[in-house]
Amino acid sequence: MAQWTSAVGAAQLARLLTSQQDRPAGPGSKRPPAYRALADGIRLLVLEGRVPVAARLPAERELALALSVSRTTVAAAYEALRAEGFLESRRGAGSWTAVPAGNPLPARGLEPLPPEALGSMIDLGCAALPAPEPWLTRAVQGALEELPPYAHTHGDYPAGLPALRSTIADRYTARGIPTMPEQIMVTTGAMGAIDAICHLFAGRGERIAVESPSYANILQLMREVGARLVPVAMAEGLTGWDMDRWRQVLRDAAPRIAYVVADFHNPTGALADDDQRRRLVDAARSAGTVLVADETMSELWLDPDIEMPRPVCAFDPAGSTVVTVGSASKAFWAGMRIGWVRAAPDVIRSLVAARAYADLGTPVLEQLAVNWLFGTGGWEQAVDLRRTQARENRDALVTAVRRELPEWEFEVPRGGLTLWVRTGGLSGSRLAEVGERVGVRVPSGPRFGVDGAFEGYVRLPFTVGGAVAEEAAVRLGAAARLVESGASGGGEAVRPFVA
Repeated sequence: MAQWTSAVGAAQLARLLTSQQDRPAGPGSKRPPAYRALADGIRLLVLEGRVPVAARLPAERELALALSVSRTTVAAAYEALRAEGFLESRRGAGSWTAVPAGNPLPARGLEPLPPEALGSMIDLGCAALPAPEPWLTRAVQGALEELPPYAHTHGDYPAGLPALRSTIADRYTARGIPTMPEQIMVTTGAMGAIDAICHLFAGRGERIAVESPSYANILQLMREVGARLVPVAMAEGLTGWDMDRWRQVLRDAAPRIAYVVADFHNPTGALADDDQRRRLVDAARSAGTVLVADETMSELWLDPDIEMPRPVCAFDPAGSTVVTVGSASKAFWAGMRIGWVRAAPDVIRSLVAARAYADLGTPVLEQLAVNWLFGTGGWEQAVDLRRTQARENRDALVTAVRRELPEWEFEVPRGGLTLWVRTGGLSGSRLAEVGERVGVRVPSGPRFGVDGAFEGYVRLPFTVGGAVAEEAAVRLGAAARLVESGASGGGEAVRPFVA
């Protein structure tokens, strides 16, 4: 059985390799032999995640024709990649990309930082903001007023409180997506929703297509359920989705599920347009793949002139292909662990039935709090405050990073909570390691890839602003200098920081 899960055509690989030629070479650098340049180019594409791990590469003759080089050059490049652990081959099955054994896969960087460490460490690991007061307090007070009738019941609502299911359905209907309460299940955050979906649709060994890069915690959740992840590389910049590539992967790999974040993608910040959404739904329907659309960032548009596209489920009027996941955790507060699933009624019934063996239901008080927010206009005012906070933080962090680390590359997203940053050739894993020693916590790129990709990236959430953002950039600059010099990072002490 072949070890590859997707394929890269000769013309496509040639385009990707050609795009690297626009990047300036370092001072004093010499032109390497042609085979070495080709091997280095493919290796960089794998490490950046632009060519997925376990992707079959074109045959030597095909790639030689596409690049207008000799077959000997391609053969030598492939042999060099095999020797370095970035390529595996088998007679009759071809050659596919790999990552060398021992390639660093950081285990830290996204877990919340303990409160006692906040005095000395600037935490850029968790893409979450403090609660938008006074709306959290008001929502809890409103929930307490509504609680007494529910306190006289058993308190278990596997599908969610009927009032909240109805409210969420009405909100979809107001967005132009007619929805019944029977199409909604309330969950314990978006993670609870996706966990339930994976257990229902993707048993152990099933394939799940994911964007590359993608949200690290979701990738780990899918690994835990035993899924085989099939990465689909994102296009350059904030345009995000390469529809030809998606159609090819869905057709060839036939994954049971495809997971996408079309609204201010985590971590790149990309926003899929209407045409991309339509084509993605069509491709999933043709392949018989369940398309899971994560909308947790959909309300976090930050620029006032942005025109949001229609929801992904709007392009699936029959409701047979798209399962939508929403959450209060990003737009409102991470401590408000309320998420939901919108799907066809039979899917919701199956999810609810399976829940008896998981968490039974979601806390009643938090559901009442979210329902109060939705019903009183408090949600809109709280989210507007959240957008203002995130916009100011984004602008402060962008300015500070560009000043302290001008060689780092990124595009400024128009929404969401994260910057996806190419680190000028430095190891993201080393930056994460050394960063903690100088007082800034940042997750490295491999956390967001499959099998060690994106070593040359870090994710920077804009969850701090003002003087804290300035200091974070200073500490990142110190970490970068230590990594570049090969130092261990022990020479600079962590300084306490007071905002």
